[in-house]
Amino acid sequence: MPAVIDQVALARLYGEPLFAMPHDLYIPPDALQVFLEAFEGPLDLLLYLIRKQNFNILDIPMAAVTRQYLSYVDEIRATNLELAAEYLLMAAMLIEIKSRMLLPPKKTAEGEEAEDPRAELVRRLLEYEQIKLAAHKLNEVPQYGRDFLRAQVYVEQSLQPRFPDVHVVDLQEAWRDIVRRAKLVQHHHISREALSVREHMSIVLRRLQGRKFLEFEDLFDTARGMPVLVVTFIAMLELAKEGLLEVTQAEAFAPIYVRLAYTPA
Repeated sequence: MPAVIDQVALARLYGEPLFAMPHDLYIPPDALQVFLEAFEGPLDLLLYLIRKQNFNILDIPMAAVTRQYLSYVDEIRATNLELAAEYLLMAAMLIEIKSRMLLPPKKTAEGEEAEDPRAELVRRLLEYEQIKLAAHKLNEVPQYGRDFLRAQVYVEQSLQPRFPDVHVVDLQEAWRDIVRRAKLVQHHHISREALSVREHMSIVLRRLQGRKFLEFEDLFDTARGMPVLVVTFIAMLELAKEGLLEVTQAEAFAPIYVRLAYTPA
């Protein structure tokens, strides 16, 4: 630990704070570079020199522009030779155009004057300027609606829980389970009993009165035999058909519950 703890560390070396600059620290000359002007290529630099001095692009003073262009190329050659190679090609083109302008113009076979040596360069500069302006306008367009769209998702929310509907297969399985349990309780006394579906509908309604719900299996009295179970099940189905009962289930494979669909007065 350093002797002075209140000092602010200059840096961290391998996780340890560094409070003093090392005497043997070597900083390469190209460790820090500052670019005052950034150009996207030779045409961008050439167009910048023309527009900065309000030169007529259709009548470019080649001597002044070439001199300024070469001055900039000499500066970047000292730091980045690979980048300067692309600019040197344009410099050679400028020198060639200037030399052609110094020669007497050649006339064509038809007697017309030859094309201006600067024509091809002017055409390239005008095309580049149009593309640059179009890119600038495109960059000003908001990104929303151009590069991405806002995603909208509707999530249905309800204050009261919505129980899933009871499938017929689940109701059949619950009924088969009650039938299997009823077969285990058998009586040897044979008697004929007149059973009424309406009467058992009233019995089911009375059993559900005063209760929030009742488990499906609790509605059946397996000790009374199969005929009573069948009539009770038919009575429950009739009540559900008439909208007096609701058969609900909290989730898949959960117990089935029966409750009144109305609140008695």
